[in-house]
Amino acid sequence: MVDVDLRRDQRDRSDPTQPIDADESLGDLLSQLSHDFSNLISTHVELAKSEIRDEAARAGKAAGMLGGAAFAGYLAVLLASFAVAWGLDAIMPAGWAFAIVAAVWALAGGALFVTGRVQLRAVHPVPPKTKQSLQEDLQWARQQTH
Repeated sequence: MVDVDLRRDQRDRSDPTQPIDADESLGDLLSQLSHDFSNLISTHVELAKSEIRDEAARAGKAAGMLGGAAFAGYLAVLLASFAVAWGLDAIMPAGWAFAIVAAVWALAGGALFVTGRVQLRAVHPVPPKTKQSLQEDLQWARQQTH
């Protein structure tokens, strides 16, 4: 393999009419093809892993916001329940205070839910760059066989 690399480095690259690997045997060419294909697959796998890692991070943030929305909703229901119970029981200012706190929690929960849902919709389960790259490679391979 070292001889092949040396020959490849030493040949004259200024003559575009000459074959790139004219001196190599069929075995060397198949070996190079196998190596190039392996590199191509490795590159695609790395790209897919990187994109999936990014998408998982985005999904994690969205899930965190939805969890926050659930907690805020729980607090809103809890405080609203206390406010309604105390408000109906004695119609005292303390009940109205609980109602205001519950309304604030409800607004916070709504804002977290909407933000989390928007971010979750932006998550792409299929890595778009990897998909596009694979489609381009497949199209190129089809053109080579025709």
